[in-house]
Amino acid sequence: MTTGFEVAGGGSLSGRVRVPGDKSISHRSMMLGALADGVTRVSGFLEGADAISTMNVFRALGVRIDGPDNGIVTVHGVGIDGLRPPAAPLDCGNAGTAMRLLMGLLAGQRFESVLIGDESLSRRPMRRVSEPLALMGARIETSATGTPPVRILPADRLKGIDYSMTVASAQVKSAILLAGLYSEGETAVTEPAPTRDHTERMLTGFGVTVERHGARASVRGGQRLRATTLDVPADISSAAFFLVGAAIAPGSDLLLEHVGMNPTRTGVIDILRLMGAHIEVLSPREVGGEPVADLRVRAGPLKGIEVPVELVPLAIDEFPVLFVAAACAQGRTVVTGAHELRVKESDRIAVMADGLAALGIPATATPDGMIIEGLGSEAMPFAGGTVESHGDHRIAMAFAMAALRARGPIRIRDTANVATSFPGFTALAAGAGVRIADVDDL
Repeated sequence: MTTGFEVAGGGSLSGRVRVPGDKSISHRSMMLGALADGVTRVSGFLEGADAISTMNVFRALGVRIDGPDNGIVTVHGVGIDGLRPPAAPLDCGNAGTAMRLLMGLLAGQRFESVLIGDESLSRRPMRRVSEPLALMGARIETSATGTPPVRILPADRLKGIDYSMTVASAQVKSAILLAGLYSEGETAVTEPAPTRDHTERMLTGFGVTVERHGARASVRGGQRLRATTLDVPADISSAAFFLVGAAIAPGSDLLLEHVGMNPTRTGVIDILRLMGAHIEVLSPREVGGEPVADLRVRAGPLKGIEVPVELVPLAIDEFPVLFVAAACAQGRTVVTGAHELRVKESDRIAVMADGLAALGIPATATPDGMIIEGLGSEAMPFAGGTVESHGDHRIAMAFAMAALRARGPIRIRDTANVATSFPGFTALAAGAGVRIADVDDL
């Protein structure tokens, strides 16, 4: 038996909502706090399964971590060379970010480690990380197909490289930069398109010198990290579900509080505004080196667009719910350049296309994106029905928001993994106006 969502059709969103802390920043706060000299205090930490997996990995590596307690975590850093050999394989659960960044961080250690994950993570590609790390001298083994488990063997001193990435990926970039902390000389990464820069920002916050020139970021090996205090902003990827829900549901007027506005993450806002969404950015401020603001979103007519390819890497995790917005827009929406969606927790292009089709939306999957014929002129474009999330948290939450414009209830199967990124989603969504319930999914 697994859990599912039952979401009644119709409704609107209103009130004030603060979604949980940013998952990307929560992961990195544990990693850099563990490597720092001194005690790092974190507030707003995401108490979801993915971030907890990262926390537990570092406990297994000999780091004392107190919490989480209402988002408060205290990390007693062991210093750049203070990690201890683990007694067992390090379980990353469903956290692809954790596994890929850990590959870089552990590549420079003097001990062997093995990274494992759940069934979903065990299907995800890891050679995109292991291959550039091998150029630095890392010794990393994967399965025959390039998937976990990942075995990391002790290597002689790593050597810095100047690496030009072929695919825009913050995870690959971050893994290389973290390995660079343990390398001789300078390690540099050049991106083909901008990706989230939380690693660079947070390294700077911990006292590491990071040189950034356009698309190139670099670090020099041998630097030490100094403990600090971090306040994790609300995750814009989680806020995106409510941004779209309020944009598509007539009568909605919703305020999302303390949302992270890192410019490498705000593609979802740019895309929704191009579609005609009414989104106001209120009280912009900076917290711990990260820009933050409150977002007010109101319902209004949306139009189909060709999504600018340069915005795709800046909204890659938000496309499941952006596809829902496209279904409610008037006219055709075309997404290209989103190959990365094929290798997330599910094949998000195929799974979303199947789910949209099951609810009566004309959608065509392409190798690198999707074409959606929006039914914006229809009062309720979605039919009721059952969709398969394939255990993908973002697919499940996207279709929960689709129910706001559905003629009947939508049942979403296999939703347990929503807890990986958004603990308490059902309660928060219900409080804002989504008529949602957790159900046993036989």
